[in-house]
Amino acid sequence: MPQNFSRRPLLLLLTLGASNLHSLAAPTRRDASALIRAARTQLGVTHTYDGRYATMAYPGGDVPRHTGVCTDVLIRAYRDAFAVDLQKLVHTDMAAHFSAYPRTWGLKRPDPHIDHRRVPNLQTFWARKQAKLPLPSNEQDWQPGDIFTSMIHGKLPHTGIVSDRRTASGRWAVIHNIGQGTREEDALTAHLLTGRYRFLV
Repeated sequence: MPQNFSRRPLLLLLTLGASNLHSLAAPTRRDASALIRAARTQLGVTHTYDGRYATMAYPGGDVPRHTGVCTDVLIRAYRDAFAVDLQKLVHTDMAAHFSAYPRTWGLKRPDPHIDHRRVPNLQTFWARKQAKLPLPSNEQDWQPGDIFTSMIHGKLPHTGIVSDRRTASGRWAVIHNIGQGTREEDALTAHLLTGRYRFLV
């Protein structure tokens, strides 16, 4: 009887310890609404588009917030919502697995000033992190916080975030910068969709 009694607290302690270790090790799903809110704060702040090469700090580098490209909407949103730095993540992965990334720009080595701002590099990074999802056959199957990529006029890669608001048409709005600053509008299917990603862990 005393032996059984002495074992119970030990077993309970071991069980609680294992549970706590599991909870620390298990990935925590982040809140898509936080990502959307962070992207929405850029409305009225980023009011121009500038695709020129720019040098910046590393990590945490950025161009002035009044300007940027489509990828900057995502980069800023992930930093503001989750303190996740895509500049550092992409650069680190490219440095370790450079051959897995596109050579479209004739690169011979990773460049932390620009690599994370290029849509094909983000697509490769997300696919490598198991964040790629099939393109839905029904537009209503997109979820708020999903990342979309598309091709404008068959030659210009583009990206943005699916909003949690619907437009007058009933379609999901997107938050993106397609040339006139960050906007929230009905544009998810305005151009040929090339990818869908959910990077919330």
